[in-house]
Amino acid sequence: MQVWFYTIFSVFAVSLISLTGFFSFPLKKERLNKILIYFVSFSAGTLLGDAFIHLIPEAYKKTSDAFFVPLLILSGIVTFFILEKFIHWRHCHEIASDDHPHVFSYTILAGDTIHNFIDGMIIGASYLISIPIGIATTIAVVFHEIPQEIGDFGSLIYSGFSRARALFLNFMTALAAIMGAILVLIFSSGNGIAGFLVPFAAGGFIYIASADLIPELHKHTEIRRSFWQLVNFILGIGLMTLLLLLFE
Repeated sequence: MQVWFYTIFSVFAVSLISLTGFFSFPLKKERLNKILIYFVSFSAGTLLGDAFIHLIPEAYKKTSDAFFVPLLILSGIVTFFILEKFIHWRHCHEIASDDHPHVFSYTILAGDTIHNFIDGMIIGASYLISIPIGIATTIAVVFHEIPQEIGDFGSLIYSGFSRARALFLNFMTALAAIMGAILVLIFSSGNGIAGFLVPFAAGGFIYIASADLIPELHKHTEIRRSFWQLVNFILGIGLMTLLLLLFE
């Protein structure tokens, strides 16, 4: 029951992140993008930190087959590549504008639904491993979702949706995380499904951080901004390291 409580509470909190777009709307686009880039760098650090400090070591503890874990990590990378390549969906962390348009709004919503469903499964599987691993993974997902959901909300507004409809649709896609988590908890057989999903999640996190977030950071080459991006990136990794030390 403790695993169920932590999992449902975590995925519901992640779902609520979809509402942050509403509070960001009064900010000017230029100001908001400047703020979001630091969330992006921190998110990249937390995702990579969670993958390499928490998820991959735990995956190796669950199997004696050294070949099995790398294959599952690669399967996570390939799966997220396929999602972006064939569903025309990607993690974008800028507000849509005439200079930076976001097309296929309904396709983006469909992609986000799948992504949130997978996030829920990953969080559920992480809690099946241990409460500390679940907490670390939830934190990594939350900090990644903040710029993602703000960007999605802005994209829907730019595409012609009203604020209320954009907020509602964004929240509906976010609720898919709860469905994914419940599915994992119901059909989990011991830690068998967790043993599969944890290294898969590590691969997905590595892909998102490396293919989506870090390239976003490279678009900004000013020394001062690059320095603070690096600071936030390291802080994200540091947070994952701190959680490991606290829960040892």
